Amino acid sequence: MSSQLNRPPEKLEPIGTTLFDRTFRDGEGNIVIAQKPNLPILVWLAATLLNLIPTTDNIHIGLDALAFGSLFTWAWLELFQGVNYFRRALGGVVLAGILAFKIYRGGT
Repeated sequence: MSSQLNRPPEKLEPIGTTLFDRTFRDGEGNIVIAQKPNLPILVWLAATLLNLIPTTDNIHIGLDALAFGSLFTWAWLELFQGVNYFRRALGGVVLAGILAFKIYRGGT
């Protein structure tokens, strides 16, 4: 009779990850393209919507700076801490886009 202790060890082969897996899956194997909004995106959305209300120049400048700062923060976090390559690329594209937009508009 053979017991569990006398069995030859099972040979474990590493499972290779594909480019698709590294691009769209997180560390747990779930496909992640969109996520629940986090605080920087919610602040950006609120500041952008409030900026549509006619107000004084100082309030407009403050809301614009808040919206830019929060979207910059979100893009930076996604670029360096995104769960997969897609989210990191999305952060990079948004970061490049908002910087290009600010440069094109002259910083205002």
